[in-house]
Amino acid sequence: MSNSTNFYDLRQSFSFSDVIVISTYFLLNLAVGIWSSCRVSRNTLNGYFLAGRDMAWWPIGASLFASSEGSGLFIGLAGTGAAGGIAVTGFEWNATYVLLALAWVFVPVYISSGIVTMPEYLGRRFGGERIRTYLAVLSLLLSVFTKISTDLYSGALFIQVCLGWNLYLSTVLMLVVTALYTIAGGLAAVIYTDTLQTLVMIIGAIILTITAFNKIGGFGNLEHVYSLAVPSKIIPNSTCHLPRQDAMHLFRDAITGDLPWPGMTLGLTILATWYWCSDQVHLGRHRNTYRCRGNF
Repeated sequence: MSNSTNFYDLRQSFSFSDVIVISTYFLLNLAVGIWSSCRVSRNTLNGYFLAGRDMAWWPIGASLFASSEGSGLFIGLAGTGAAGGIAVTGFEWNATYVLLALAWVFVPVYISSGIVTMPEYLGRRFGGERIRTYLAVLSLLLSVFTKISTDLYSGALFIQVCLGWNLYLSTVLMLVVTALYTIAGGLAAVIYTDTLQTLVMIIGAIILTITAFNKIGGFGNLEHVYSLAVPSKIIPNSTCHLPRQDAMHLFRDAITGDLPWPGMTLGLTILATWYWCSDQVHLGRHRNTYRCRGNF
């Protein structure tokens, strides 16, 4: 059976009301983008890039949340957890204390230096243009090939599964809709549409969690049900599809574990520090947070 047939069968399982809900979501998202673009003056740099410097704290926080918890994380991290167990949460566990370091150590340095980008900071800190150009090119490549592309694919795959549309058409549709309100409305449109995404993700996650626990008989029955879970598609002559014996262990064996605890608790901190504290994407979000509140 081809992939297109599989997608068609999945689409057939959706009712008319499901299609209405999905269509309403996209229309509401576009409407919020248009409304927010008209709410803030776009004729000045402050209005377009800084949302007028008078944004409330709650949409800023929601925007930071939505920007971090994208479709790639929802689909990829959840899928990895289902396949290998809860140890994958160590990646997010590291973020708790690394983000504190970002707020109390890194962000004050960035703000006091008056920089806009990480390449600019390195240029001022060490001098010269070569290191600045190198980091700018490297950040752009990493963003395209490890973040933007995966988020676009995850979102387009969802649309294809739900509506049966072509994968490339779904990708172009998302780009066009996002570009319409982002380019027209500036940062204010991004913040308010991210706020809508945050509400959808949190409410949807709560509903999904309650439904899932009801289906398996409660939290106490989770480990037993998971141990019996075998995917419908397996790899012949292998055991990689079978539930792991240590699936419910957050700290895996230091020698034989697929995610050994020394690496998750110590080694991963190095990667998490780069990702949360010196990556250009996150630097831009937190810098604009201070600017939108008029604290820059």
